[in-house]
Amino acid sequence: MPLAGLTGAVVASGFSAPAHAAYDPTVWDRVAQCESGGNWSINTGNGYYGGLQFHPVAWKGVGATVWAPRADLASKAEQIAAARRALAYAGPGAWPVCSKKAGLTRDNGGADKNAMPGTPPTPPTPPTPPTTPTQDWTITD
Repeated sequence: MPLAGLTGAVVASGFSAPAHAAYDPTVWDRVAQCESGGNWSINTGNGYYGGLQFHPVAWKGVGATVWAPRADLASKAEQIAAARRALAYAGPGAWPVCSKKAGLTRDNGGADKNAMPGTPPTPPTPPTPPTTPTQDWTITD
């Protein structure tokens, strides 16, 4: 099937792939439910802290110590921002069991190396189409 026909079929069917999959902040509640029973301030003494069970090295590695020294001392929004940063670097495998149970992906988790608390991800800016150079047709003597 020629490309034009395929494109027409996709458009005619009403299906179009989104430029950026939707961020779903509830996915982090599902991960936290699996990791910590949904307790965002948990410290069980196992070396992992907060609702998403951050190890101190990971917490520091994503720059989250600017908000709190450990995840259990941070707000839920700060923990989610740190998780979005970790997701950008390590992917869902940072939470190997719970990411699968929660359905976490880079897209629906809002992976962003620069995530800040309370700020949803911004969709990527579409590329600027190339411009056609203009020709100066001025005739001079």
